[in-house]
Amino acid sequence: MTDRPKLILASGSPRRVALLNQAGLDADMLLPTEIDEMPKKGERPRVLATRLARAKAEAALVTASRDQKLKGSYILAADTVVAVGSRILPKTELEDEAAQCLRLLSGRSHRVYTGVALITPKEKLRERLIETRVRFKRLSKQDIAHYLASGEWRGKAGGYAIQGLAGTFVVKLIGSYTNVVGLPLYETTNLLGGEGYPVMG
Repeated sequence: MTDRPKLILASGSPRRVALLNQAGLDADMLLPTEIDEMPKKGERPRVLATRLARAKAEAALVTASRDQKLKGSYILAADTVVAVGSRILPKTELEDEAAQCLRLLSGRSHRVYTGVALITPKEKLRERLIETRVRFKRLSKQDIAHYLASGEWRGKAGGYAIQGLAGTFVVKLIGSYTNVVGLPLYETTNLLGGEGYPVMG
């Protein structure tokens, strides 16, 4: 079907690309955006996830509107935030940060929020916020050392990737698993389908 509208994913994340593919969707273009992801003072995790997803979508819209071929595309963006209570955990780039996150998550529950923002071809903004509760087992020093050595924590919210070795840390999960990976598929496909983008089913 050649008249299928274009879909832009405002992300360079291989995880989000793989999740879209899992849902039978292919982004026509990836437009990762450089935005400041630092939480504002006192900002709540759910507010941060929503704000950053919207900012990514809007930044991608600015880029897309400069290219005639991309005008009238659907623009999809997401941002995932991991929090313990109201404390927002970083997207870890340093091993010390990741170790600190894992010690904090050990033996307790945390919440994973993903903000999903969709800008339609008519430039309407549609948003969803998805929350999943995750409980980790108590992590031994060996568990943490082994995980840090894997490098899977790099660039991940809360210092872990559930689809890798950290999946063995999860005692209980309430809500969307794909939300924790980085793109809640049920809500994303519903959002796209509700705005006229052709999704399966």
